[in-house]
Amino acid sequence: MSRYTLGLDYGSDSVRALLVDVTTGKELASHLVNYPRWAQGLYCDPSKDQFRQHPQDYIDSLIEVVNGLWQQVPAGTADNVVGMSFDTTGSTPVAINSQGTPLALTEEFSENPNAMFILWKDHTSIKEANEITDAATNNDINYLSHMGGIYSSEWYWAKALHIFRDDAAVKAATYSWVEHCDWMTALMCGTTNPEVLTLGRCATGHKQMWNEQWGGFPPNSFFSNIDPLLDGVVDTLNATTQPSDQVAGKLTPQWAEKLGLPQSVVVGYGAFDCHMGAVAANVRPGVLTKVMGTSTCDITVTSKQQLGDTCVKGICGQVDGSVIPGMIGLEAGQSAFGDLYAWFKNLMLWPTRQLTNLNDVEQSLINKIEDSILVDLSKAASALPVKNTDVTALDWVNGRRTPDADQSVAMAMTGMKMGTDAPQFFKALVEATAFGARAITERFQSEGVPIESVVVIGGISKKSDYVMQTCADVWNCPIDVLESEQSCALGAAIMAAVAAGEYATVADAQQVMASAVCHQYLPNPERVAVYNELYANYQALAQYVDGAKA
Repeated sequence: MSRYTLGLDYGSDSVRALLVDVTTGKELASHLVNYPRWAQGLYCDPSKDQFRQHPQDYIDSLIEVVNGLWQQVPAGTADNVVGMSFDTTGSTPVAINSQGTPLALTEEFSENPNAMFILWKDHTSIKEANEITDAATNNDINYLSHMGGIYSSEWYWAKALHIFRDDAAVKAATYSWVEHCDWMTALMCGTTNPEVLTLGRCATGHKQMWNEQWGGFPPNSFFSNIDPLLDGVVDTLNATTQPSDQVAGKLTPQWAEKLGLPQSVVVGYGAFDCHMGAVAANVRPGVLTKVMGTSTCDITVTSKQQLGDTCVKGICGQVDGSVIPGMIGLEAGQSAFGDLYAWFKNLMLWPTRQLTNLNDVEQSLINKIEDSILVDLSKAASALPVKNTDVTALDWVNGRRTPDADQSVAMAMTGMKMGTDAPQFFKALVEATAFGARAITERFQSEGVPIESVVVIGGISKKSDYVMQTCADVWNCPIDVLESEQSCALGAAIMAAVAAGEYATVADAQQVMASAVCHQYLPNPERVAVYNELYANYQALAQYVDGAKA
């Protein structure tokens, strides 16, 4: 009898469900559901870098996406599901009450954005992040030493402090905070109450300053000295954390009924999307796994022996067991990748979107332009020669995640002239994203973490030959593209299989269930040398912008 696991992948815009055969690794069915409130732009204000998501979106979409799977497979398939696991964006935390309920699910705060999940790309807490960095740097123990040395406005504690300062009512109602990936897991198991909630290793280690070296989280005094508003919050968190191959619990009868699943389904501990994607990509020492979407997240692993006492500077953390149990997981990434292209698309389309009272033919033409503009720009940009005098851009349109987190920096361009056209502009943006990725790789290498090749995951890797070839030329290394369309969900399904006892180790599960490579990009030697010069221009421009900001 076949047995299956479910991987649930919560992205920025939608949730994906993937059903996988644990004995063959075959992906039987997948389904995607967009968050309805998010799709309407509710609770967000891009002008203020505010991006919030309602927990009800997560709940409603989960029910719809899982039940959508059962429409694609033979009747009775759901009865043979043995495990499920979640991955989510991060850091995406929410304030909860003493029962573990997100405040936005209570009547008082149902329409209050401050009571909702604070999406990873919400950068309203830059001031708070800087204060946390300063406090850690000047502390006897630097609690950021294993998190790159810089706290980001994208992360848990900065967001909590900002909300407390901004909204006294939310502060008064808050008992604790929880990450999206940990809350979804607990919701399925009926363990959302902070008294029984156990957290996953991934989110706590990379975003919440948890580390075995200091016995879990920093002490309450560290946080209360930053601001008394944080007094007591850390004491509501369970200092025991678990890697994603462990069992968090089983489905409650209520959730089993809602999802059409047996109550025997094992729920594994959740993790961030990119860490699960790296599992699906067979991540190993020397290989960087890059999830390329709205932003990027870069994951690699190394042994404790290889890393030694090194604390890699300016990344998003190094955590024992956050990716593969028994290995150090290292995380980096860019705040904008696909977002940069989307920004340019919206810029270009502004005039057409102002048109009103269009007939059907005119509207059809507008729709065609919108659908094809990035494809047409890519085609035109790919035909352009690469010269050391080309326009150079920074990729910091949404701040800089790594290396050296700073969400206050802005994008800049140099070399533009009257003859610069849209394809040349777009070419510079694509190169900027590739340069930003190269800076991450070079930081790992300079800190003693070997990176010899790259495996990429995500929509961009399948949609744009131009972007991928540019990356190969800029990075001067081979790039493997994974076959699976749902790599993050697949990684969650792999972890669920281990948690359910189908495999003894993650490595064993990967041998059967991990994704194969469907395409490889190799660097063009003729372009590598020119891109080395353009990358030097990128570095000079970055240094200038950083210096000007300071």
